[in-house]
Amino acid sequence: MRPLDRLPSIKLKLGVVILAGVAVSTAVSILGFRWGWPIGVRPLVAAVLSIGLVQLLSRGMTSPLREMASAAQAMAKGDYGRPVTASSHDEVGDLARAFNEMAAELAEVDRMRRDLVANVSHELRTPLGALRATLENLVDGVEPPDEQALATMLRQVDRLGRLVAQLLDLSRLESGVLALDRRRFSVPALLLDAAAECRVHAPDVPIRVEADADLEADGDPERVHQVVANLLENAVRFSPWGVEVVARRAGDGVQIEVLDHGPGIPPADAERVFERFYRADASRSTSGGGAGLGLAIARWIVELHGGAIRAEHRKPTGCRIIVSLPEVPA
Repeated sequence: MRPLDRLPSIKLKLGVVILAGVAVSTAVSILGFRWGWPIGVRPLVAAVLSIGLVQLLSRGMTSPLREMASAAQAMAKGDYGRPVTASSHDEVGDLARAFNEMAAELAEVDRMRRDLVANVSHELRTPLGALRATLENLVDGVEPPDEQALATMLRQVDRLGRLVAQLLDLSRLESGVLALDRRRFSVPALLLDAAAECRVHAPDVPIRVEADADLEADGDPERVHQVVANLLENAVRFSPWGVEVVARRAGDGVQIEVLDHGPGIPPADAERVFERFYRADASRSTSGGGAGLGLAIARWIVELHGGAIRAEHRKPTGCRIIVSLPEVPA
């Protein structure tokens, strides 16, 4: 029971508690005088009744603070699941609601940390296991040190290198220490460079680039190139039949689309695909797949430019990733 929860201020509540105590004391003094109570009994009765009333009225004022103290001790031990009652409308209630929001955010951060450790461990274990097996075979003489074995080891080392580089990029992006070198750049030239780079890793996948020759954008060309390269790498992995990159003027900015003919992304996963290590389905978690960081890095870079990125399902099959880069006034 919290009788003063509806009052909007802690000062008003304290005033009500004080007035109630004074009123009880006055009433006891008057009634005690009329009823002939001894003069020493009247203050004692007034004190007992006043303390009881103050305890009743102030219950809702102090209990959230005690709950927060208990919840803070639990949070120090890693338990973020103790919500604080936030039914009052005063400053203590605002503090309790802010405390609950903080606890929820800390719980989410802790979950992401645990997921990050688990996912990184899993992603590192796969290439390390393959390297270990190949090296053991070479050392034991099971396999000769031929070109194929060395090429397999090199691919695993490259995979480890890409994962470490992506983790470093994501760490710099999230911490806000990555500064952009903004300037005008040619969009077609950037797209052609990204496509040529992608063809090195996927020479059999056709990549078509469509953009006006004079189309320019404002931003960090190196980071935008990284966005397009990540999107192309993801697209060719699931669309061996071909990938298209289309850029056009959209209002005052530029819109870049990467289209593939793969299995597509379910609408329910359209937002989650930009989370770290998230894969929409089992087909995106094969041994030949990426670490699940490319789209997360792309989102951070695009948002750092003040733009937006989204995924759409194509009919009958395929996926469309749309990047919008706004024009920044000089």
